[in-house]
This record gives sequence, structure tokens and C-alpha cells, in this order.
Amino acid sequence: MLPCFTKKLFGFDCPGCGIQRSLLHLVRGEFGAAFEMYPAIYPMLLLFIFLAVDKFFNFKNSNTISRVLMVATVGTLLINYILKFI
Repeated sequence: MLPCFTKKLFGFDCPGCGIQRSLLHLVRGEFGAAFEMYPAIYPMLLLFIFLAVDKFFNFKNSNTISRVLMVATVGTLLINYILKFI
């Protein structure tokens, strides 16, 4: 695993801390552990999958869907990051 440079330099987690371990849990099939490690992993995966599929197939409301998925991803990421410090 790659070390977090933000944590090494400043001593606190960055918003992306835990994503590598979460992906590793997903590969192993440990879906609950992946969510506990990094809750934004699922909306982020949905966003990336949708963007990849959207390149090949044109959806009617693709802009709206991608915006909703982006807001869900960023919202989940920020809420998780704020809750780490409480």
C-alpha cells in the first residue's frame, strides 16, 4: 500500500485515506469492511461505472445522472471526513 503523504507531513488523514484498503476489501469480497473503511467507495464506483458506460451508450439524461452521482460521492466523502474528526 502507498503511504498517505498528507498524514506523514501534517499528522492527520486526508479525504482519500482508506480508499486503497477499501478497494482491497472489495476485491476480496468483503463488502461491509469496504464500506466501513471508506463509505464513499460505492457512490464513487457507481459514478465511474456510469461514466465508462456512458462513453459507449448515449443515455437520455446522462448529465443529470452524472451530476447526481458526483454530488452523492462528494457528499459522502465530506460527511465521512468530517465525522472522522468528531
